[in-house]
Amino acid sequence: MEQTTDPWALGFWRHFLVGMLKPLAATAVVAMAVALSFTQRLGLEREMLSGIARAFLQLSVIGFVLQFIFAQKNNALWILLAYLFMVTVAGYTAGQRAKHVPRGKYIAGVSILVGTAITMSLLVALKIFPFTPRYIIPVVGMMVGNAMTATGVAMKKLRDDIKIQRNQVETALALGATPRQAILQQVKRSLGIALSPGIDNAKTLGLISLPGAMTGLIMGGASPVEAIQLQLVVKNMLMGASTFSSILSSYLCWMAFFTEAFQLKDEVFDD
Repeated sequence: MEQTTDPWALGFWRHFLVGMLKPLAATAVVAMAVALSFTQRLGLEREMLSGIARAFLQLSVIGFVLQFIFAQKNNALWILLAYLFMVTVAGYTAGQRAKHVPRGKYIAGVSILVGTAITMSLLVALKIFPFTPRYIIPVVGMMVGNAMTATGVAMKKLRDDIKIQRNQVETALALGATPRQAILQQVKRSLGIALSPGIDNAKTLGLISLPGAMTGLIMGGASPVEAIQLQLVVKNMLMGASTFSSILSSYLCWMAFFTEAFQLKDEVFDD
């Protein structure tokens, strides 16, 4: 019997609730983790439980939202709205990580928007993915998530390194260096730290663990060869989007760190 995707159809909610039994059963592992945290007095029990509860709620809601979007005819509009929503949330989250960076949320949002837009436009232009919500929205979601992490780390690390090495930066400025030249080493270090997890993951891809996209396809019945091909595309686009976004954020950050007289802003580094 084919399962209906119409929430108003007879039997839909029964299928949905039955399907949720396995995810609920899997929370037994989380219960063990919570118990272990309690016995070791880690104080992480509330965070673990709230995290899992939010995951259940958010994924359930997004599942219904995506089902609604996939059924609509105006694909471009819904793709754009979903994309802007994801970028807004990602920019806010990355900006929160780099809370001491002036206009951090704006810088993160613009960086993520530009970096992922460049990558996605290239993939669509090369006809790697068809421009439909079923393909574009999940792919964009992966790119935005990775770009968010890399951008947040790069911005926070850059500000922290400049604060620690402020005397070195100010000496370079006094000797005639431009702001970009004065913080070049800090920029390189922050970008290296932000991008190194993705690079290391690419080096060990398939050797230590099977990536998420590939695993999902194989479990869904796809050929392992086809799953590998898609996973390689995913890895390439994630690395590209993260690199574009984090580099752009470093350019936007250094402009926010200096005054018009090319001096470090005291209010940014004196906390």
